[in-house]
Amino acid sequence: MAERLSPRAILDKLVSFPTVSHDSNLPLIEWVDNYLTSHGIAAHRHYNEDNEKAAIFAHVGPMIEGGIVMSGHTDVVPIEGQPWGTDPYEVVEKDGKLFGRGTCDMKGFDALAIWAMVEGHYGVLKRPLQIALSYDEEIGCAGAPPLIDAMGPIVPKASAVIVGEPSMMQAVTGHKGGCGFHVHMRGFEVHSSLMHTGVNAIMSGAKLIEWANDMNTANIAQEPSEIDAVFEPPWTTVHVGTISGGTAHNITALDCHFGLDFRCVPGESAEDWKARFRAKVAEVETEMQAVQPSAHIALEEMFDVPALTPEQEGEAEMIVRRLTGDNAKRVVSYGTEAGHFQNAGYSAVICGPGDIAQAHQPNEYLTVAQFEAGQAFMQRLLELLRG
Repeated sequence: MAERLSPRAILDKLVSFPTVSHDSNLPLIEWVDNYLTSHGIAAHRHYNEDNEKAAIFAHVGPMIEGGIVMSGHTDVVPIEGQPWGTDPYEVVEKDGKLFGRGTCDMKGFDALAIWAMVEGHYGVLKRPLQIALSYDEEIGCAGAPPLIDAMGPIVPKASAVIVGEPSMMQAVTGHKGGCGFHVHMRGFEVHSSLMHTGVNAIMSGAKLIEWANDMNTANIAQEPSEIDAVFEPPWTTVHVGTISGGTAHNITALDCHFGLDFRCVPGESAEDWKARFRAKVAEVETEMQAVQPSAHIALEEMFDVPALTPEQEGEAEMIVRRLTGDNAKRVVSYGTEAGHFQNAGYSAVICGPGDIAQAHQPNEYLTVAQFEAGQAFMQRLLELLRG
């Protein structure tokens, strides 16, 4: 019989793979596939378009619908420019903390989920347990929709999904949606003394950024709906975080690049916000082309993450509350793959070990206490599925 690894041994292995989003995650997926297969669990991969990355999913228990999915992602954020005190790709235990890139976000949960799959396989489950590990979560949850689609024809559809993002093992029942654009303003260069004959890409871009400021001002002034009022802040935010462009001080800028994104409260439509932004872009582009017809604005949609809307007596929420004893109402403003699962007809909730404040940080860590709490949660989950 193949060796049944402890959660800590699995975590050590997962962290050793540098699965930064701009690199391949295939070595990690290969290891997970081999480990599950060695225990007689059929694992299924779904590759991205260039076959450089893959998601993996598996099913244990009876081949019936109505199971529970444990959802995690395999990618991590970069370490460049961060002052680490340990090797980021080795789990180092010190002062009750497990240091390493991804220990908190979210290979700690992934390790526990893999452990639970093997334990569930050797137990007698009356209700199925599934695992779904995606790629490219850190760059807009891009890998979740194709993973969910791939699961449909192969494994029976589960009814509840637990997304294991760090929540201190507490139930998070809602989050904002998010969408964003890369904006490329293309102007027309002339000497700045004749700026009226050219198109300054930066100054034209500033009109779109000012629109973002105006939208934020208007959103703040609105009375939030009941569902939106629980969020912090309780309104949709429009944000620009980086900008670059221009050639010289005395030349109208030929190019300007910036990113603009929305974090939408569940009571508002991301599609509506994108349409409003595109309308403003068309207005500014018309002004630019009135001076120089070659001027234009190019938009590239970077990500689109649907909101997780709090459910009324949602099954996933009730399961997590039963297993944790946590009855507090809790929502967050960041996005996860839970919204994609909810849109696909699953009941979804967020619950995982660790503090989100540690995500993406130098010297990222997961406390031993939280990791142990996560294992205890998995043991109670298995007991529930055994009936």
